[in-house]
Amino acid sequence: MAGVVGIGGGMMLIAILPSFGLLPLNALIPVHALTQMSSNLSRALFGWEAVKTEVIPKFFIGSLLGIGFFAGLLYIVSLTYVPLFIGVYILLSLWSHTFNQRIRHYENYYLIGFLQTGLSIVVGATGPLTMSLLLKEYEDKDIVVATGAALMSITHTLKVIVFLFFGFVFWDYLWILAAMITGAVAGSYAGTQLRGKIDGKRFVMVLKVLLSALAVKLIVGIMLK
Repeated sequence: MAGVVGIGGGMMLIAILPSFGLLPLNALIPVHALTQMSSNLSRALFGWEAVKTEVIPKFFIGSLLGIGFFAGLLYIVSLTYVPLFIGVYILLSLWSHTFNQRIRHYENYYLIGFLQTGLSIVVGATGPLTMSLLLKEYEDKDIVVATGAALMSITHTLKVIVFLFFGFVFWDYLWILAAMITGAVAGSYAGTQLRGKIDGKRFVMVLKVLLSALAVKLIVGIMLK
């Protein structure tokens, strides 16, 4: 799914993982992060010719600052309502011309990297932040998906490093990780091949609808708590 439209696979994975009963709760997010790192990196490599490399340094700098800031912030304040603000931002960004006009001077890859990677350690669905920005800047679906994958691989790589720093032992889940990573890479390849068969305008609409659905899920999830 992510290989075709750029997002959605990670959220499906984190939703399905607990149902197998193979992982303790404290291992779900780290295992998910390493699998998603492999998924996004392979998707970027399969479509490397379409990656806009000039945005990567900006996003990376923002990501380093973001993960340091939010890791420290976890010890000070509650970030319970962060998903609500992410959901509202995505919906306004996708559908409100007035909103986009007003934030245009502030929206950039430094800020998106800061927010996406920083918030990713507490919120599962930060990928749409990057995708909504790419969708506004580029019309080519291969550029949107491949560049989004490259940026999200940075996010997940930094998350994995943080989990290693805090002592999580990935080796204990070697066989599960091997199976999931194999599936993720195979899915990236299949999705990359299928993406070329989708009409560009239809792709944009599908992506906008999917992003909107994810945003609504975030908002509803908070309101039902």
